[in-house]
Amino acid sequence: MISPLQDQTVLVVGRGGGIARAIAIAARDSGARVIAAGRDQQTLSAAYAGEPDITTDLVDLNDEASIDAMADRLGDLDHVVSTASARARGRLTDLDRDAIRLSMDTKVIGPLMLAKHVGPRIRKSGSFTLFSGVAATKIAAGTLAVAITNGAADVLARSLALEMAPIRVNAISPGVIDTGAWDALGEEGKAHYFADISARNPARRIGTVDDIANAGLFVMTSPFLTGTTLHIDGGEPLT
Repeated sequence: MISPLQDQTVLVVGRGGGIARAIAIAARDSGARVIAAGRDQQTLSAAYAGEPDITTDLVDLNDEASIDAMADRLGDLDHVVSTASARARGRLTDLDRDAIRLSMDTKVIGPLMLAKHVGPRIRKSGSFTLFSGVAATKIAAGTLAVAITNGAADVLARSLALEMAPIRVNAISPGVIDTGAWDALGEEGKAHYFADISARNPARRIGTVDDIANAGLFVMTSPFLTGTTLHIDGGEPLT
């Protein structure tokens, strides 16, 4: 049986762990050659050491010259996935202008520049995937900047779907996913938060990185899917 991404090349931009790593491994296991790119190539190289068919490269989505330079190093690609993010949490009175700029630059303007420079390398049958998030559809106090960033990412995906056609462009919008990002709450705080979310959302559990990786594979291998935000959030916006 031929794997769905057999002999295709997938670029995954992000960290060496969490969602980015899960997508990179899933794509590799589906037959792809994977390039994992991020701001710290040394850390990425260590994270993927011993993983066959996964190489690493250097890119900073906040630096257009860095994106352009990476594009020059790459050959033809079949799929590009940008998972990078920088969150600016807090209520209105506590928000920091620079943090908001960094959030938008990393999750919206960065992927836009990635599409500009790497898009010409993507084969016409390929795809470009970026990340939104549940905050765009479940408005809550304290997530204003996260919400507007994710909302902009949703609009970017639809806009790029027209600009880059026939390359397919979509967004994935995760809910609360156990990636380690919540470890800062402490063991007890994290357990309490996860229990509260699990009790309220219709799926009655917290999402896993494998949930998101499976969505990534679906988006990459669905030839009639474009201009869509795929919500992998356990139904959290319904609560």
